[in-house]
Amino acid sequence: MDTYTMAAAGLPALGWALHSGLLLRRLATARRDPLTGLHTRAGWTTRAEHLIAKHPGALVLLVDLDDFKAVNDTHGHAAGDAVLTATAARLTAWCGRHGIAARFGGDEFAAIVTDPDRTAGLFALRIALDEPVTHHGHVLPVSASVGHCHRDHLSVPTLTDALSAADAAMYAAKGHGRRNTR
Repeated sequence: MDTYTMAAAGLPALGWALHSGLLLRRLATARRDPLTGLHTRAGWTTRAEHLIAKHPGALVLLVDLDDFKAVNDTHGHAAGDAVLTATAARLTAWCGRHGIAARFGGDEFAAIVTDPDRTAGLFALRIALDEPVTHHGHVLPVSASVGHCHRDHLSVPTLTDALSAADAAMYAAKGHGRRNTR
């Protein structure tokens, strides 16, 4: 077989390999939020379902920034982005190696921690999330409402039920005033 024939035969395989690589990269990018680097809902859900099934002591959290629209309206979207990236970093740091965080969209975040005793605790998370963010010389107030659900408190330990319970707890926290955890 001559060199020309071999090259012609290998070209489709090379094309498919390049195409597959690009698709895999796009899929990985679609599962990460471009602003914060956190998992998106789709990317997080698959991993979280596995973790909640495997770890009886898992803790699921929902975090919603309070009055986030005011930051964007008063200081601009770049300031809002600074608050979102700071929140993502704080939630990721709190989870540590025992959990994963996600940005569900807008100012809503989620996390699952497989061993909550290896975190600094929910009070420490609330303190961290409520720290102001400095952006271009302005100190931006930040507050968050956090809802959580322990897997072992559920009659049916599914991610859907845990998220529903955490969502209800988060709205109960909002009902008791901003900057709360339930």
